[in-house]
Amino acid sequence: MSGATGTADFFYREALRLGYVARSAFKLIQIQKQHKLIAPGAAVLDLGCAPGAWLQVACQNLGPLEKGGLVVGVDVKKVKVPSAHCDSRVRTVCTDVMALMKQQARAMSPQERGFSVILSDMCPVVSGITTRDEAISCELGMRALSLAVGKIKFKESADYRETMERFQSSTGPDPDEDGVLRRGGSLVIKFLENEDIPGFNKFCKEKFKKVSLLRPKATRSSSREIYMICEGLR
Repeated sequence: MSGATGTADFFYREALRLGYVARSAFKLIQIQKQHKLIAPGAAVLDLGCAPGAWLQVACQNLGPLEKGGLVVGVDVKKVKVPSAHCDSRVRTVCTDVMALMKQQARAMSPQERGFSVILSDMCPVVSGITTRDEAISCELGMRALSLAVGKIKFKESADYRETMERFQSSTGPDPDEDGVLRRGGSLVIKFLENEDIPGFNKFCKEKFKKVSLLRPKATRSSSREIYMICEGLR
């Protein structure tokens, strides 16, 4: 057994042992351990939530029921809330994130005040055509970013402008200019590593107090995925 396969098998076995529906749970567990994004009573929006592992981890970090909080999972597939590690604060919505309006997303939040954490584990079905896969990954990332921060605006001299404009059509026609992430909130976006990530990084550093990149240990060695972690929306 190779080291890479052994690592993959380890997380798969651990997911089964601990009742997680997928090994991807350990990616969010590491992100949460290092960055503590989800506080007790948080309102969490999970974009691309299938099969539900991140719903489980997010719920575990809400604290006891009396703390309140909410986890809303959105996916184009119908996702059943996992029985393990989830409670009545978790629900799912079957809809296409690419067509989701900010007003619709905000209506899913407590008192329609928006979310304190937005997670996007969305990723294209890998076709093997690198440029195509990278472009779709960026489109999904731009969609998550737009839902979170609102209308994407550029500074005239910004060196990320070309990158962001390339994927701006992914935000769709949405009359609501305000994002659904609360001030001070955090955003996590999964990307396939590509040359456009620095552009996203520079833009996010203008919108958030802290931006970092992480490749979780549970990521398969053959995968090019990387997570952009944005903390403290200005």
